[in-house]
Amino acid sequence: MVIEEKSEFHRNIKHVIHAPRGPHLNTRGWGQEAALRLLMNNLDPEVAMDPDNLIVYGGKGKAARNWEAFDEITSMLKELYNDETLLIQSGKPVGAFKTSKWAPRVLIVNAQIVPRWATDDIFWELERKGLTMFGQMTAGSWIYIGSQGVLQGTYETLAAIARKEFHTPDLKGKWFLTAGLGEMGGAQPLAATMNGGVAIVVEVNPEKIERRIRGKYLDVSAKTLDEALKMKDEALASGKALSIGLLGNAATVYADLASRKIVPDVVSDQTAAHDLNLGYIPEGYTVETAAVFRNSDPEGYKNAVYASIVKETKSMIWFKENGSKVFDYGNNLRTRAQEGGLRNAFDIPGYVPAYIRDLFAVGSGPFRWVALSGDPNDIYAIDDAIIENFGYEEHLVKWIRLAKEKVKFQGLPARICYAGYGMREKLGLLMNELVRKKVVSAPIAIGRDHHDTGSVASPYRETEGMKDGSDAIADWPILNALLNASSGATWVSVHHGGGTGIGNSIHAGFVLVVDGTKEADEKVSTVLNADPGIGVIRHADAGYDSSRELIRKGVRFKVPMK
Repeated sequence: MVIEEKSEFHRNIKHVIHAPRGPHLNTRGWGQEAALRLLMNNLDPEVAMDPDNLIVYGGKGKAARNWEAFDEITSMLKELYNDETLLIQSGKPVGAFKTSKWAPRVLIVNAQIVPRWATDDIFWELERKGLTMFGQMTAGSWIYIGSQGVLQGTYETLAAIARKEFHTPDLKGKWFLTAGLGEMGGAQPLAATMNGGVAIVVEVNPEKIERRIRGKYLDVSAKTLDEALKMKDEALASGKALSIGLLGNAATVYADLASRKIVPDVVSDQTAAHDLNLGYIPEGYTVETAAVFRNSDPEGYKNAVYASIVKETKSMIWFKENGSKVFDYGNNLRTRAQEGGLRNAFDIPGYVPAYIRDLFAVGSGPFRWVALSGDPNDIYAIDDAIIENFGYEEHLVKWIRLAKEKVKFQGLPARICYAGYGMREKLGLLMNELVRKKVVSAPIAIGRDHHDTGSVASPYRETEGMKDGSDAIADWPILNALLNASSGATWVSVHHGGGTGIGNSIHAGFVLVVDGTKEADEKVSTVLNADPGIGVIRHADAGYDSSRELIRKGVRFKVPMK
């Protein structure tokens, strides 16, 4: 474990944490070692938004409740035996029990609160008292991999827009207006250029623009709208893909464009609008002056945030009415605008029902893996093996080639891809074989975002507009977590509030470590069958024909006869 005190990446960071690298254990087993390394990786300065405050991404999504809890977690992981399970209650370790080798090494529950009490005001007061923690999705479940984690989802969304809206294979000749270059939004510019398009991404924080340029997620910056528009026009005229980070406030820029009657081809927003305190800077303020305003007048600050969100959303609706393809990207922007008085905020469609539901229905979603060795060559070896063994999966291979060429790793090297039912198991078995044959130098941690086919109930995002009206039914993520824990996952998590905020979602995640053993093969064949399988069942139960057709063709689970 490496903890330093120094300034890194132009940020004054007191605690600089890097996960251990190499093939040697600091714990009693690779399951515990993976949990230790990925917890620490979540707080690596290359990865985390605010490491000193243990904030990884998404407003205030944390990896551990406080530094004392972090130290206790790392200490207990080092002493944990291969037949014991560590319990994490909202970012704090509370005990370890003897279970079995097939049981998870860690069980994590974050931010659960009785529904009547699940409001922002109550939750954040309990958080202030040190009684709970907001874990977002992959922050508190220790499988965040930086902006690549959302990159392919954004890539897939934009690719679906090209196919469905423009009837083209990519976005060449189109331009995308969006906002937010934080830990999630930072993937937008690269996703746009990987689809051949031009993007203007509005960001109020100049440090985030600089960071995305350093990380090669963003090409260039502009200080004025006119400068950005000139760059955009030149790129479109030359057929060049280009991403432009525009320093400014989304409410101001969107309204300015609307007043000039300039209509983008595609419009969205990926600020952390779900978090009214930290996630959205009101119009007319910098990050620094907003902090002063927030501390001196919290209620006035919140009202200013609402006013800015309403202004931005009104402009988005105008864009939609005038021909733009506009979508809400799951950050609760529409809900906040509606709370602020904009009654027709939901005229903007959500991206899942519009563009991603077809993938979820067949068990496809954001599958990821991390090289615990820290060696990028391990990821490249897996890339090459996927290209060699699954050449018939043209979309997957295209993505892997693009990612290998364009994605810069943050923290431990990792890769993500959308993979459906059946393919995830094949990929997991391939990775375990590569570990066994020592093609890669250490075990691989396999996981996914909570934003997946059968692991989330979120009526404003993943489960918006379900065919049978089951948007708010939250049994499915709990069943998903219980099933993964029963199937041999290395750790399992259940969270509340990720993506769309407190009171708006329940979701679950898992990580499975493959170490080259026969036992790992068996766990791959259970976990990576069960996890996407329950997503197929969830969508079949809701009436989706593609899910039912997949089951009719043959799956490795049973369903009731109907």
